[in-house]
Amino acid sequence: MFPYRDDNPTILTPFVTVALIAANLAVWVVFQGMGSDQRLAQTVCELGLIPGDLMHRLPIGFSFAVGSGATCVVGGGSSWYTIVTSMFLHGGWLHVLGNMWFLWLFGNNIEDVMGHARFLIFYLACGVAAAAAQIVIDPASAVPMVGASGAISGVMGAYVVLYPRVRVHTIMWLILIFRLTVPAWVMLGYWFLLQVLGAGVNTVGGVAVWAHIGGFVAGALLIMLFRNPALQERRERLLAARAWEARPI
Repeated sequence: MFPYRDDNPTILTPFVTVALIAANLAVWVVFQGMGSDQRLAQTVCELGLIPGDLMHRLPIGFSFAVGSGATCVVGGGSSWYTIVTSMFLHGGWLHVLGNMWFLWLFGNNIEDVMGHARFLIFYLACGVAAAAAQIVIDPASAVPMVGASGAISGVMGAYVVLYPRVRVHTIMWLILIFRLTVPAWVMLGYWFLLQVLGAGVNTVGGVAVWAHIGGFVAGALLIMLFRNPALQERRERLLAARAWEARPI
């Protein structure tokens, strides 16, 4: 079930959402060389979050393969800032483009009720919570964590709390491809269920599912703290006025 649009207009221009998308794409193109083996391996080793290294669980000189023939040597403890830098790294084109699509689709409506500064802090806080969840589950892991999906999971958790009944248009494929429109709680609940079912192991195909779960729960819990009631009331009032003006006569 892949969402391609929602019936949820915005009031504010989502400057921070756009800036985060631009930052992630810039990092992918400029710093990660659009996935070239050497640049990808270097950024993942130096700026990705490796729980076992951060928690001093890996011996100095510990090595593992990254990408096609590249080797990452770690150990001795990585820096705390990898918790943040890892949020802006990705492992492939589908990884970065998929994450940015979900950020655009759901982030603009969350920024709409928080304002720009609050949304940025909320986004980063959800990313930190996602990383913490994965570290707690497997503190000795040598698998690098990269990607914005933990923070975006927080945005999705906030969305399902604020807009559970908003219609989300999705594409589904089994044998045939077809379109389906469902309430946000169905689409996001289905996504969350997949993460829970995949959490029987620490990573599934390299996906840090516990980071997704932790980020989603953090976003659902933090939304009431970070939302701006005045902005939310203004949004509801303006959208109601738009609906009134657009009514058939």
